[in-house]
Amino acid sequence: QAETAGGKAPAAASEIAARAASEPSAWITIDQFKAADLRVGVILQAEAIPNSQKLLRLVVDIGEHRQVVAGIAQTHRPDDLVGKQVVLVVNLKPTKLMGVESRGMVLAVRDGAGLALLTPERSVVPGGQVS
Repeated sequence: QAETAGGKAPAAASEIAARAASEPSAWITIDQFKAADLRVGVILQAEAIPNSQKLLRLVVDIGEHRQVVAGIAQTHRPDDLVGKQVVLVVNLKPTKLMGVESRGMVLAVRDGAGLALLTPERSVVPGGQVS
């Protein structure tokens, strides 16, 4: 790891995450983790939601077509998303955002450049369960 001018190495993001995860309040059991049904889906349609600067309406193939509302409009253009594989939580209770029903959540990582969608390292069958 590179040292700073003061001679100390900067804290890496992984070290910060490891410290946060070591706190007992951050721990979950394996059964709690397994409760989340994570699947790979292919985005078939993406469009802006009227009167929202942050939300996009996606239609995703997870072995069935599923509508998902994602707060990614500020970092992703709808046309660039079509055909992209993403990881979703598919067993969240449906909810309405800006009047549009969402039946899942697209997973992403936020960093200094915005949001990066979680994707498999190679193309996989839509609906494939993350394990």
